[in-house]
Amino acid sequence: VQLQASGGGLVQAGGSLRLSCAASGRFFRNVAAGWFRQTPGKEREFVTAISRLGRTQYADSVKGRFTVSRDNAKNTVYLQMNSLKPEDTAVYYCVAAQAIADVTTTPTSWGQGTLVTVSS
Repeated sequence: VQLQASGGGLVQAGGSLRLSCAASGRFFRNVAAGWFRQTPGKEREFVTAISRLGRTQYADSVKGRFTVSRDNAKNTVYLQMNSLKPEDTAVYYCVAAQAIADVTTTPTSWGQGTLVTVSS
């Protein structure tokens, strides 16, 4: 599976952005997906994951603000980010994995990152 992330940009604190991750390959509906983020000098951080059937997991830092979803007909995973904070500033990466439990341990595909900048 090849992944292409998009939708990043500059937004003021309190604003919203929606990231998209378009996947190639007809088997995308059979895999889990997720998002990580990374800021310079820090380790990559898990953000959220979604199973092939739509079960979701979130990092505590984004619960209640971020929502992950998928449209298997469009081979796309979305990350709706609301109430953004300056500390959400990072490069966001989408991933694919065999199962939701594998998203944080052994993802099989990584997309290129998309930069999200939240100004205070």
